[in-house]
Amino acid sequence: MVLAHPSFVRDHRLLIGVFEEEETPKREPKLLRHDKGCVSLENPFEKIKSETRLVEKIGLVIPGYRGYRLKEMRRDADKLIRNYLYQRMSQSRDDLKTSFQKLVDIKLVEAYIDMDRLVTRMDAMASQINYAPYGYAGFFDPVKIQEGNLDRMMDYDLKLIDQVNELDAKVKQFRGDADTGYFVNVQKGIREMRAAVDIIDKLMGDRKKIVQGV
Repeated sequence: MVLAHPSFVRDHRLLIGVFEEEETPKREPKLLRHDKGCVSLENPFEKIKSETRLVEKIGLVIPGYRGYRLKEMRRDADKLIRNYLYQRMSQSRDDLKTSFQKLVDIKLVEAYIDMDRLVTRMDAMASQINYAPYGYAGFFDPVKIQEGNLDRMMDYDLKLIDQVNELDAKVKQFRGDADTGYFVNVQKGIREMRAAVDIIDKLMGDRKKIVQGV
């Protein structure tokens, strides 16, 4: 029997190691992209945690909100959101009506014309949020909905809550100034409130597209 030289065995093993390294590339974790960034598929609990945080944030403002994960609760979640938005918009509209009357009393013609248009628009938006039917929207059908759309709905819900509250703060500031007879920045205040309403209108339109499956 012929024995291999020790150096040959050592070199042979090193050579095998080189080929093994070349033939076994390192595995990179697969990534799933969604609104919050990239989450490793090897750790799906990160996505669950993200969804849970969204539900909890909204639930702090709207008790009973559970998100859209369960199909039998989707209509309830949608109704809770729309009721909240309607109530906030209605309160802001009523506050603006009070301020509008003060502008009329002091005869700020240009200001109260713009204010009248803003009040009318907010009234129409509040009614649309509360009463506009979605019909047989695909989002509420008892079928599987893409998870991305469920996440997007909750994102829009949270953004809308923040925006109606921001609008309400601007309206209260405007009314406070009007109640004390401070009318220096009337037009600026109206522009800011109108811009906030524009954002709400855009968010509602985008959210409605998801509900209708557009």
